[in-house]
Amino acid sequence: MIGRPVTLDKPAERIASIPIPLASTIIAIDGSTKKLVGMNPLAKSAIEEGILGQIFPEAKDISSAIAGTDFIPNVEELASVNPDLVIQWGDIGDGAMAPLLNAGLKAMFVTYGTEEQGRQFMRITAKAMNKEERINPLIDWREKVQSDIQEKTDKIANDQKPRTLYLQRALTGLIAVGPGQSYMDFWIRLGGGVNAAKDITGAKPVSPEQVAQWDPEVIFLNSFEGNLTTDFIYNDPVLSMTKAAKEKRVYKMPLGGYRWDPPNQESPLTWMWVANLLQPGVFKFDLRAEMQKAYKSLYGYDLTASDIDEVLWVKMQGSSKNYAIFKAD
Repeated sequence: MIGRPVTLDKPAERIASIPIPLASTIIAIDGSTKKLVGMNPLAKSAIEEGILGQIFPEAKDISSAIAGTDFIPNVEELASVNPDLVIQWGDIGDGAMAPLLNAGLKAMFVTYGTEEQGRQFMRITAKAMNKEERINPLIDWREKVQSDIQEKTDKIANDQKPRTLYLQRALTGLIAVGPGQSYMDFWIRLGGGVNAAKDITGAKPVSPEQVAQWDPEVIFLNSFEGNLTTDFIYNDPVLSMTKAAKEKRVYKMPLGGYRWDPPNQESPLTWMWVANLLQPGVFKFDLRAEMQKAYKSLYGYDLTASDIDEVLWVKMQGSSKNYAIFKAD
C-alpha cells in the first residue's frame, strides 16, 4: 500500500499485527487464532473486553508486547515470536517502520483512513495467508451494504441530515473528528448525517464550548475508553446543553469482535447501526438478525440474545432515543 513489493516464500503461518484492527481481522479471515502470534496492546484489550475473547479465549494468551500503543515496534519481542510476516502502519513515520527493516523482519506496510484502504489491507492480508477465497465474500458483503445504504441516503435532503459528532476521546480530553480522510466521517455521511465538526480536519482536541457551539443533534462516543458512558455527556454542564443531550441521542459505539469505530471485518454492522440511528424514518435494519448471520460467517459462532445486548451496550443506552429498535423482542 506504500508501493513497496513484499514477497513470501509460502503463505504466512505466523503473523504479528501492529495495527490494532488487523489482529481481529486475521482471526476472522482464518477462522482461528493459530496464525496470530503478536498484536498491539489495544487490540488485546478489545479482545479481553469484548466478545472475541469469549469466542476465542486462547487469544488472550497471544503476546501483546510486540509494540507499544504508539505503534513503535519491540524488535526483541518480535524476534521471540518468530513471525513469517509483520504488519505495520506505513504512514506514521520511519520510527515505526525502520526498526523492522533494520532487523531483517519480513514487513508489510498498510495505510489507513478510507473504506477503500480498509478493503485493500484486508485483501492483501488474506492474500499473504493464501485465504483469498475467504475474503471475497466479506468484501462483497461490504459492497452490498454500502450500496444499499448509499442509494437511500443520497435521496435525503441535506437539511434532513442531523448534525453528527464523533468523539474519538472524551475522558482524557475531548478529541473530535472532522471531515476529510476520516473513517468516522465516512460512516456519518453514509448513514445520513452531516459532520458537526466541520471547522476541523481529522482528529483535533476541542473544548466543551466548541462542541456546544456546533450543537450536534447526535453524538457518538468512542468504544476505546472502556469506562466511558453516555452519562459523560448528560452530566457535563456544557455538553448537556447540546441538542443531542437534550433529545437523548447520545450513543456509545459498540464493541463486538472489534471496536465498531474504525474499519474492520464487522464494519457493515456499524453502518446499519448508524443508519438506523441517524435516519430512523428511512432505515429499519434488523440488526440483531444481521449480527447473528455475520458472527456465524465470520467466527462460526452463534450469538445469544445476551451477547448482542452486551455488544450494543443495551443496558447502558437502552433508553436513548430510537434505541428500542435494537432490543430483543
